[in-house]
Amino acid sequence: MQIPLDAARLRKILAAAAPGKPCRCGLGACAGWESLSEDRWPAKAMQAVGTLRDAALAEPTYEEWHPDGTRYESPDAPVAVSFFPYNRCDLWRCGQCERHVLRYTEFGGYYVDHRVRALLPATPVTD
Repeated sequence: MQIPLDAARLRKILAAAAPGKPCRCGLGACAGWESLSEDRWPAKAMQAVGTLRDAALAEPTYEEWHPDGTRYESPDAPVAVSFFPYNRCDLWRCGQCERHVLRYTEFGGYYVDHRVRALLPATPVTD
């Protein structure tokens, strides 16, 4: 079972994070939500930190929150924990470059798409 994270706890983790180091872990920049196939996911280097999913919700909302006109793929979009896609994410840390990333899986009719977004200490996080 993963540790549940709320906005305050996520902000605390990001604030305490060391600046990322150069890395060849396969993640790439992932500034916005980037598709990252399983063959590019550096599983051996990644450490699960916690989850933003609310275990009490069977089906979290697909509503997004963009107060400043950002969009889903915007690198400067706030992490809105109660909104899509953050409400379906797990937080991971790369053991090589020490970056934190959010990851969730999109399921379509005929596809599975793993999406990743790297976080910086200054990334805005809200409920």
